[in-house]
Amino acid sequence: MSTIPTETVQPGKASLLYDPKIRGYVYQLALLAVVGFLLYSAASNAITNLRAQKIASGFGFWHNAAGFDVNQKLIPFSASGSTYGEAFYVGLLNTLLVASIGIVLSTFLGFFVGVARLSSNWVLSKLAMIYVEVIRNLPLLLQLFFWYNAVLKPLPNPRQSIELPAGALLNNRGLYLPDPQLGPGGSLIVWTFLIGIVASIIFRIWARKQQEATGKQYPVGWIALGLIVVLPFFVYLVTGRPISFVYPEIAGFNLRGGIQIFPEFVALLLGLTTYTAGFIAEVVRAGILAVSKGQTEAANALGLRAGPTLKLVVIPQAMRVIIPPLTSNYLNLTKNSSLAVAIGYPDLVQVFTGTVLNQTGQAVEVVAITMAVYLTISLVTSFFMNIYNKRMALVER
Repeated sequence: MSTIPTETVQPGKASLLYDPKIRGYVYQLALLAVVGFLLYSAASNAITNLRAQKIASGFGFWHNAAGFDVNQKLIPFSASGSTYGEAFYVGLLNTLLVASIGIVLSTFLGFFVGVARLSSNWVLSKLAMIYVEVIRNLPLLLQLFFWYNAVLKPLPNPRQSIELPAGALLNNRGLYLPDPQLGPGGSLIVWTFLIGIVASIIFRIWARKQQEATGKQYPVGWIALGLIVVLPFFVYLVTGRPISFVYPEIAGFNLRGGIQIFPEFVALLLGLTTYTAGFIAEVVRAGILAVSKGQTEAANALGLRAGPTLKLVVIPQAMRVIIPPLTSNYLNLTKNSSLAVAIGYPDLVQVFTGTVLNQTGQAVEVVAITMAVYLTISLVTSFFMNIYNKRMALVER
C-alpha cells in the first residue's frame, strides 16, 4: 500500500502568512508606496513643466510688489506700496468677514423660519414652507446674480440716492453709513463696550450653573443689556459725548464721507444668508420634531406658555440633534463664499487665486495656499462646534 507524501508547512511561516495584523501592515505599506509614488510623479511633472515655461517655483513672489488695487480692504493696501502677501491677507480678511457675518445672520433667520414652519398660524407656516422650498431648490450662483443684477444694480445713481434713517444713503454704488470719529475719551467707551460683552458672557455662564445647582433663574438678558448698552452710554455722557459722525454727502457726481459698503459685499452676504438659512430651517424643524411631544405636554401641564416652553424645554433638547448638521451648514457657507468671484467681490479666491495667480504664474503655490486656508478654516470651525456639541450632549449618570 503506497502513501502519498504530504508537504509539511512550518508553523511559523503559516502563522505569519495568515496573520491579519501582518497582512494589514503589508497592505498599508503597499498603499503608502503607491501614494508616495503618485505624489513624487506629480511633483516631478509639475517641476518639469514649470522649468519648461521658465516659471520659478517657490514663494519668492510673496514679497514682490502687487501692482493692483482692491476696492474693499480691512487693512491698508495700495497698488504702489503693497505686496502679493498683503493681497493675500486682504482677500483672507474679506472672506472671513462675509463668512462670519453670514453665519450669524443665517443662524437667526434659519431658526426663525424653522420654528415658523411648525407654527399653528397657517399663513406663517405656509410662507416659511414656500421660502424653504424655493431657496433650497435654486442654485446659489443664480441667487447671487439675482441679488446683484436684479436688486442692487437697478438702484438710482449717487445723485438720486435713497435716504435712509440715521443719515445713511443707498444707491447703485453701495450703502453709505455715517463714519464714527472718536474724540478724547472715545476709546474709553469702546473698552467699556468690549468689557461689557465679556462680563455678560461670564455672568451668563455663572447664572446657568446656579440655575442647574439651585433652580433659581437670573435676569441674564437685562443684565447683558445694562452692561453692553446702558453702561457704555453712561460713559459716553460722562466723558462729554466724544463720538462724532461724518455723514455721507453728495459731491459732484459721487458721494464723499461716510463708510461705503460695496454692492458686491451686500449681494454676496444676502445670497449666502438666505440660501444657508433655508437649509438651517430644515435642520431646526427636524430637531424640534425629534423632541418627544410628551415634553411639551408636561410643560403645558406645569402652566408654561408656548414661548417659554419652546425656549426652555424644546430648543435645549433639540440642539443635540441640530448642532451636527448645523456645523456642516456653517462649513458650506464658508466654502460657498468662494462664488464671490462671479460678482466681483474681492475675497480670497478672487484676489489671490485670481489676480495674484494670473500675474505671477505660481499656480501650484497659490492654489496650495488657498486650499490650506479653506481647510484650516473648516477644521477650526469644526473644532469649536464639536466642543459646543459635547457641552450640549446628554451625559449619562
